[in-house]
Amino acid sequence: MRKTITMVILLVLQFEAILSRQPATYMVGDDFGWDLVIDMETWPRGKTFYAGDFLVFKYDDQRFDVAIVDRAGHDSCSVSPGAQVFDSGNDKIQLVFGVTYFIDTEADVCAGGMKMAINATAPPP
Repeated sequence: MRKTITMVILLVLQFEAILSRQPATYMVGDDFGWDLVIDMETWPRGKTFYAGDFLVFKYDDQRFDVAIVDRAGHDSCSVSPGAQVFDSGNDKIQLVFGVTYFIDTEADVCAGGMKMAINATAPPP
């Protein structure tokens, strides 16, 4: 009987931990925002992203934008048909499970460092 009660308590605690994790929100580029002043490929290093977390892209909407592309688009700095393009200067994008690739749609800006890949893992148990 005690084992059963202990198991039920453990299951309830695990379920509560799963429900209590709120998605995190990250400001891309930290204080610099989505800008050429830093290499965006290095910005995600040391951070752990989970599916459901949010990335906030703040940038000068007269100079930059953000596109979600596939790996080929990321590697070649090109936007394929059907890519999602954001241009408000203050975009909040929720991460899905797996790798999401972001670039600026101007090839020279992208090649200058405004691109990154974010790997969002499953939320912790």
